[in-house]
Amino acid sequence: MLAEPLLDAALANWSGLEGSTATLINLSENHTFRIDTPTGEKYVLRVHRPDYHSRLAIESELAWMRALNAETGLFTPQPIRGDNGAFVQQGPFGSPNDVRHMVLFEFEAGTEPEVGDDLAPVFSQLGALAAQCHAHVERWTPPEPFERQVWTAEAILDRDAIWGDWRRAPGVTGAIRKVLDTLDEQLRLMLASYGRTSDRFGLIHADMRLANLLVEDGVTRIIDFDDCGFCWFGYDFAAAVSFFEDDPVVPALREAWLAGYRRHRDFSREDAAMLDTLIMLRRMALLAWTGSHDETELARSLAPTYAQGTADLAERYLKTGRIDR
Repeated sequence: MLAEPLLDAALANWSGLEGSTATLINLSENHTFRIDTPTGEKYVLRVHRPDYHSRLAIESELAWMRALNAETGLFTPQPIRGDNGAFVQQGPFGSPNDVRHMVLFEFEAGTEPEVGDDLAPVFSQLGALAAQCHAHVERWTPPEPFERQVWTAEAILDRDAIWGDWRRAPGVTGAIRKVLDTLDEQLRLMLASYGRTSDRFGLIHADMRLANLLVEDGVTRIIDFDDCGFCWFGYDFAAAVSFFEDDPVVPALREAWLAGYRRHRDFSREDAAMLDTLIMLRRMALLAWTGSHDETELARSLAPTYAQGTADLAERYLKTGRIDR
């Protein structure tokens, strides 16, 4: 929970939230709270991690979300303007001198899908949603100025990568480090050869993992565009299988995703053949994340085994070009 004086100061940016309570529902890049008002309304408050996104980058994220909703009819979480008319507000967090960017969203009902559920219908819908997002990007002219991260191989694998240096993640030593060094080299070569032409590289959600999905009455919706940026379109599938890449169900989910995607946009055999490479690129991004976000419960829970698991997947990929058994 936010301390009451700081909560009051933060929520004062929006009228009608006086006396609300805040419950932490997620801590990853940002702190995300459910806001419950005394009169029963619910909202979601996202308090941004310091020194990660600029105000312009957050405004650019919201601009794409709103354009997707307005121009395609796709569901996106709807931000709420503050009393000054801006979507992005500032307020104290943790201490009076710790001023953060904040965005308030309408509350959306739904349940996060889980590994072990019947995920094939979810992934079919997710592929369709990804294709529609990518098709929109190909014809959309972003507002000027527009700023989002660019998720290249270098931005994920270099020592000064966006989510940190994978070499400094817990457990990256000895034989594990040797395997991952080889993987690093192979990923760079494969992605350089694949290229970044506009039919395969553009603005994407970049974090369509299960935690960022809501399912209600059989309908899947995407939330949390905070990591959206420029990357290979197939990375949206790679992110969708985050943390369970080696599950035996993944090949079937790949087929469901591809079938859903191809109903709305072309995805060639060459594109499909790169999905395993992109899954390993995502895995390396998450490995780096475990080292640079050790204040989160998720990173701490992954730390004992994630490097070894990544090396095991890497060995399989380096031998066969695939991650499935």
